[in-house]
Amino acid sequence: QVLVEESGGGLVQPGGSLTLSCEVSGSISGIVNMGWYRQAPGNQRELVAMVTANGRTHYTDSSEGRFTISRDNTKNTMFLQMNNLQPEDTAVYYCYAQRYSENYWGKGTLVTVSS
Repeated sequence: QVLVEESGGGLVQPGGSLTLSCEVSGSISGIVNMGWYRQAPGNQRELVAMVTANGRTHYTDSSEGRFTISRDNTKNTMFLQMNNLQPEDTAVYYCYAQRYSENYWGKGTLVTVSS
C-alpha cells in the first residue's frame, strides 16, 4: 500500500507564487518516478512536471520556466514550486508516485489563481 498526500494549495493572485508538497508513505521501496498532474474544470488531467528517482526532471510547455519540481528521497517528499501563476493555472493538482509498474495518486489540492 502506497499513500500519497498533497498539500499547499490555496488562493493566490496572478503573478504570485505557491509551493505544493507531496508526501508518500507506506510501501515506498521501489518508487521511481514522481510527478504532478492537474485538472481544470471541464478539462482532462494533464501532466505538469515529473522527476525521476535520480533527479532528472521533465516539464511541459505550460510549466517550463515557471515551475520547479524537486524531491527529497530521504523524506519521501516531492515539491512543486510555482511562480508567476496565472488564472489558467487554476486547477486541482494531483501528485503521483510510480512504484514498479503502478501509479499511486493523491486526492488532489486545489490551486486558484484569481484577483
